[in-house]
Amino acid sequence: MHEMALMGDILQLVHEDAAEKGLNKIEKVELIVGEIANAMPDALRMAFAIFREQNSHLFTNQAELVIHLEVAEAECILCGEKYRPNQKIALCPNCNVPSGKVLTGETFQVLSYEGSLEK
Repeated sequence: MHEMALMGDILQLVHEDAAEKGLNKIEKVELIVGEIANAMPDALRMAFAIFREQNSHLFTNQAELVIHLEVAEAECILCGEKYRPNQKIALCPNCNVPSGKVLTGETFQVLSYEGSLEK
């Protein structure tokens, strides 16, 4: 489950940035996760819960992870059909050729975080 490693990296970056700003604990982390970003939201939530439990000194008691799911959309470069792919390389439903250009759905980024001065 690579989501544990992803969440570890995210929380490390957030913690470092928060420390630079004088914040002691993380209250909330918001992510944007695309449908075809190769990261499972439920696994990310589980990883966050594990990190929060194992590193309680870094989080407030009510720390939460909010995930905004980005819908996937692709456009066929041959016929112009827009469709919702279920993977990065998907067949165009109109011409049945794997010629889609992914427009949205691959994003994986930290949207924001909130912290506190709580010790």
